[in-house]
Amino acid sequence: MDQATDFRPHRVAVLALDGLLPFELGIPHRIFGRPLDAAGRPLYEVVTCSVRPPGPVETDADFSIHVPHGPEVLATADTVIVPASYELGPVYEKGVLTGELAAALAHIRPGTRLASICTGVYVLAAAGRLDGRRATTHWADADRFRRVFPRVRVDADVLFIDDGDVLTSAGVAAGIDLCLHMVRRDHGTAVANEVARRTVVPPHRDGGQAQYIHRPVPDPQLATTTTARAWALGRLHEPIRLQDMAAREAMSVRTFTRRFREEAGISPGQWLTQQRVERARHLLESTDLSMDQVARDAGFNTAQSMRQHLQTALGVTPTAYRRTFRVSGSARAEAEV
Repeated sequence: MDQATDFRPHRVAVLALDGLLPFELGIPHRIFGRPLDAAGRPLYEVVTCSVRPPGPVETDADFSIHVPHGPEVLATADTVIVPASYELGPVYEKGVLTGELAAALAHIRPGTRLASICTGVYVLAAAGRLDGRRATTHWADADRFRRVFPRVRVDADVLFIDDGDVLTSAGVAAGIDLCLHMVRRDHGTAVANEVARRTVVPPHRDGGQAQYIHRPVPDPQLATTTTARAWALGRLHEPIRLQDMAAREAMSVRTFTRRFREEAGISPGQWLTQQRVERARHLLESTDLSMDQVARDAGFNTAQSMRQHLQTALGVTPTAYRRTFRVSGSARAEAEV
């Protein structure tokens, strides 16, 4: 069969519930609406649906939206995303689906990827899709979510969790991080980074929700760790000691480590590993360097060390990652420029 006629974009269905947040509803359309393949064709098709026949859906703002599709479109989706809603009723209060919502979710085919933004996670949990699995939600709602769904393993310190076929994110803007992650998982860092660049957002935010819980507005009088991070990013290929990073900020190691956790939500060591993984991904996609050279340039020293870190972070080996994204990812990114 001709590849041109066989092409079909990945369909993302966004479930719009009464009381939804318009900002969150727009995130999947913005992020998944940008990526193109080498021929300039959209890699995703995004559709919005309701639990009812086509018609108005109320938002938490002073306007409603017209949703063009009913729940039957969920049966055609490759990915279903549930944004937050402030009118979840028994789902939020008792962890029980309404009959209307249960009937809508019944359209979803087995194997469909599911994702939630913020308190949209209540819908996935009430449907039994998160029992025994890790999930996250807005940090301010985490304790309540634990009480309503004790069988879900809640981690309120992260921006999103990828558990394979089910992904959940923290509040509001973390939905951007989640959607970019799904694009990165599907098509590699080059494509995801180009989407982020066009959307004017960071391609990857460091840390987790802890930086927002403990210090929502940092005291401008306190020294930050920004200079040390910028210094480290310029020499990931070199050995970087915690003492050297602390010295850049004229802090003791103890004070620097505490301040770093407050600002980034993770330890300096975890942050360095994240940055080196991202550097390795970029080199694997965009260059023909040997595995040993990629490992050295990313600061892992040996190919075996890089393999272990990528296997832990991405679930694939460097060779498999390059085979998947080296040609197609670069070509698609060039097509979008």
